[in-house]
Amino acid sequence: MEKFHKHKKAWIVSVDMGYGHQRTAYALRGLAEGGGVVSANNYPGIPEADKKTWRRSKVYYEFISRFRSVPIIGVALFLFMDSFQKILGYYPKRDLSHSTVGGRSMVKFIRRGWLKNLIKRLKKHPAPLISMFSAPSQAAEYFGYPNDIYCVICDADVSRAWVALDAKHSVIKYFASSTWSRDRLKLYGVPLANILYTGYPLPKENIGNNMEIVKKDTAYRLLNLDPVGRYRKLYAPLIKRYLGSLPQLPNHPLTMMFSIGGAGAQKEICAALMKSLRVKIQTRAVRFIISVGVRKELSDYFRKYAKILGIEKEVRILCARNISDFFAAFNLALRTTDILMTKPSELSFYAGLGIPIVIEPPLGSQEDFNQRWLLHIGAGTMQENPKYTEEWLFDLLESGDLAEMAMQGFVEIEKMGAYNIEKVIADNQ
Repeated sequence: MEKFHKHKKAWIVSVDMGYGHQRTAYALRGLAEGGGVVSANNYPGIPEADKKTWRRSKVYYEFISRFRSVPIIGVALFLFMDSFQKILGYYPKRDLSHSTVGGRSMVKFIRRGWLKNLIKRLKKHPAPLISMFSAPSQAAEYFGYPNDIYCVICDADVSRAWVALDAKHSVIKYFASSTWSRDRLKLYGVPLANILYTGYPLPKENIGNNMEIVKKDTAYRLLNLDPVGRYRKLYAPLIKRYLGSLPQLPNHPLTMMFSIGGAGAQKEICAALMKSLRVKIQTRAVRFIISVGVRKELSDYFRKYAKILGIEKEVRILCARNISDFFAAFNLALRTTDILMTKPSELSFYAGLGIPIVIEPPLGSQEDFNQRWLLHIGAGTMQENPKYTEEWLFDLLESGDLAEMAMQGFVEIEKMGAYNIEKVIADNQ
């Protein structure tokens, strides 16, 4: 937790509900002196009333996410919760600037004093405020924060609840992660001057100052993703243009990472994948990584299951005691990861690192749109039946399809988001 008395380039404000907002903030930690991030729902001195409001939201979301798999009742509860953050379709074309129930409900809590204490503390040293979630940015505006207020859009598209009720007259500026979210903000009535298309802030340690790191990693990755050279033969000029000459040999074995979200709702899918790939993992034809964040109980579960399958020595489980250590280890592991299996969360943008995404079932409206966006740009593919992963995944490898997805993500997705946001802050100080 960041101390409030230090001088700042900017306040980086996040919430520890799932990994999405925290992961986004981690990439922007360089804007905060000492790399500190303020957690709006967990800071020293937070009022008990605020803490209870956040806690209820987190517990409810994680419970419903896990409970969704229960037929009828679980699905009904999840759909009801998701309706508050629902993203409407583009067609038929219509006015989308009116506020929604979700947005009005959030503002009602703010008017009752929710987040007032946080904004009061930040006001003492009013550097630009960059929020990874809509509530702190709207609270900052409501309570008269005396500097620029920014909100990072963490998905490819965005719900109306993320925008101020009176969007046309709001001072909040938005860092749009994609052209989809940029255009959606226009439909919600946000003035063009308040929409800054920066791209999602990917980790700088995976990019490099001039993209030298991401180019190098993608070049090695293509060798593993295109084992028979089909894609490289067909698209040699494209590869040469964006990556230069490819190395002769890969610098790591074929590596797959399965990322489990903060609610842990994909546990059974990962177990089925492990069972299907058991022989490939045993013979080290595949290096398999399971990312479980800071959830030790998930780490214990997969260690026991790997032992049952006889692959406990070959499977790596990525788990850390705190979120910062986890993100550091995760970003490092990504450099030699060839295939990322994940629900279409904020990790959808990590296809920009030249990593094809195998899309696990989405949770919520924003993930539905992330999935559509990934498929639209050709950077991901839907997961087939996990029981037969050993068959369909290696068909994708032999055909060169995963190599094509890797290049599509690399070419189509803006990779310099963290640098672009830093430049905006520097230019306005």
